[in-house]
Amino acid sequence: MRVLGFNIAVVLIMWSCTKTPPEPVVDQTPYSLEYGALSTPDIPLDNKLTNQGVKLGRMLFYENRLSGDNSMSCSSCHKQVNAFSDTAKFSTGIHGDMGHRQAMSAVNMLWNTNGYFWDGRVEKLRDQSLMPIQDAIEMDETLENVIEKLAQDTLYTHQFLRAFGTAEPSSYLVSLALEQFMNSIVSYRSKYDQYLNGSALLTEQEDRGRELFFGEYNPFFPDDSGADCGHCHGGKTFDSPTYMNNGTDSLNSDLGRFIVTADSAEIGLMKTPTLRNIALTPPYMHDGIFQTLEEVVQHYNTGLQSSATLDQALQMTMGTGLMLNEQDISDLVSFLHTLTDQELIQDERFSSPF
Repeated sequence: MRVLGFNIAVVLIMWSCTKTPPEPVVDQTPYSLEYGALSTPDIPLDNKLTNQGVKLGRMLFYENRLSGDNSMSCSSCHKQVNAFSDTAKFSTGIHGDMGHRQAMSAVNMLWNTNGYFWDGRVEKLRDQSLMPIQDAIEMDETLENVIEKLAQDTLYTHQFLRAFGTAEPSSYLVSLALEQFMNSIVSYRSKYDQYLNGSALLTEQEDRGRELFFGEYNPFFPDDSGADCGHCHGGKTFDSPTYMNNGTDSLNSDLGRFIVTADSAEIGLMKTPTLRNIALTPPYMHDGIFQTLEEVVQHYNTGLQSSATLDQALQMTMGTGLMLNEQDISDLVSFLHTLTDQELIQDERFSSPF
């Protein structure tokens, strides 16, 4: 009887080991997007956020196999601790080569309305997501190889089935998943947001910086003149849908938006990035020429370089500068620190799933 029981146990173990695991089930449950007091975003109708789609995109965002030598992921240049940007002046690719523009923050992408990259050369986030993979300076991989790698991993084939109803990965589905995950990264819980909803108070210095930030430049009444930052970094997203020359173009040779449009009126124009989490995203400007926020403010205060395409609002300040003293600059920087979203950089929903 003992032998018979032993044989039955062996058979049961062998049967359990060879039993085919159940196939994953397609799950189109909508993702619950949180965005606080920000305006209701326009989510792409052909790529609505789902729990499984965002999950797949998160996996791909942190997946090193998207690069040619399996050493680099999207998160290598867009780090959560730095509000999904890079603190290197120029990010380094898998071969040790450096790019020529500073990595932008991949936060609040749903509120972006004027293309992607500093010059806006790509219309959709899904298309932008595939370009660093194929860039020889960055991840230097082909989409064909990426799909082959993913297709050999049941972790991914099962997740593609859950998210999109097919176990066969494709570059298009990769782009949709990455778009979903990046669109889920929303920053809306800074101290300033808490101040607006009445759950936090600004210090005296922060509040004076707030007044300077939103105050208009007035050369006729210097004592009442503000820094006029809200002109270019307005609304609850602290950005602008327009491209601007901010007075640094004579310091470098980047033609900016002109590369895309070939319009001479757009030489040196770049996207106006959000100031949310700006204290976490040095260095600053498209070419990372400023290391500190104090340097940035001083640039607008006294360091503007005149050119034919300099933004008109900035051109108006060339005669006097912003007339900010050291205390003004310190107060203004203190306010900028209130735009830091500490919960964003610790939120496990956006961290590596591996």
